[in-house]
Amino acid sequence: MNAGIDEFLSYISTEKGLSYNTVEAYKRDINNFYVHIERNQQKALTDISESDIIDFLSEMQTCGYAAASISRALMTLKVFFQFLKKERLVPHNPALYLEMPRLWQQVPVVLSLSEIQALIAMPDTDTEEGSRDVAILELLYSSGIRVSELCSLKLLDVDDTSVRVLGKGKKERIVPIGKPAITAIDAYLLNFRGLHDSEHQEALFVTNKGHSIERVAVWKSVKKYASQAGITKSISPHTFRHSCATHLLENGAELRVIQEILGHATISTTDRYTHMNQTHLKRAFDAFHPRK
Repeated sequence: MNAGIDEFLSYISTEKGLSYNTVEAYKRDINNFYVHIERNQQKALTDISESDIIDFLSEMQTCGYAAASISRALMTLKVFFQFLKKERLVPHNPALYLEMPRLWQQVPVVLSLSEIQALIAMPDTDTEEGSRDVAILELLYSSGIRVSELCSLKLLDVDDTSVRVLGKGKKERIVPIGKPAITAIDAYLLNFRGLHDSEHQEALFVTNKGHSIERVAVWKSVKKYASQAGITKSISPHTFRHSCATHLLENGAELRVIQEILGHATISTTDRYTHMNQTHLKRAFDAFHPRK
């Protein structure tokens, strides 16, 4: 993974005449990126993708780096991979279509489909807690609802195709859900949910004492199963919402549709996901625009 660093640093210091401090800053950013890749992906330099860079920037945000530091890191990687491509050390520049957002705080951590599947496979569905947690994880990913919305769901809010959600501002919306989520919820209701008859019996998801589940409990469960699945990204229940939106966009869903599903008041909030899919958009342009 260290190929190209010395050549690049020599290039920017001698041919470009950058100052010592600037070169050192570039070096730190690249070294930090390499550490991230080796820790999380263990990929060869030639296999680095746009999503790997986004994951790195998201990790910086999670660790508390300032927006200016994150933007500088992106610029470093843009210049670095441009150099590697020019020197034919990599087949493409994975940072080419990444834009410079005004605030990198908006970069969400996103799980791949394989990571989602690995995480959902962790709970033991033969137990009450495991069956409930699989239903929760499937529903979070399938619907993209907020964890607060999930915790407030009632038994009658879910049917065979959708879930009725009371979102921010007390606005109600109907969100479609997929078969895996429906199957998991049905299994939980059939095998375990009926064990509890209490003042909280209207709640869809409850603890083993019959109380409505709380956000902290869902957060702890997500962290536990992510660790068991070997996922090193810093995630939370909200990561399922980001992943749902990103995967919908990658597979061709319109922003307006995603806006309705997520319950965003404005399209500009939903638009934050588009920067993560610039490669997909470029391919679509090349494939379909008559004067590309």
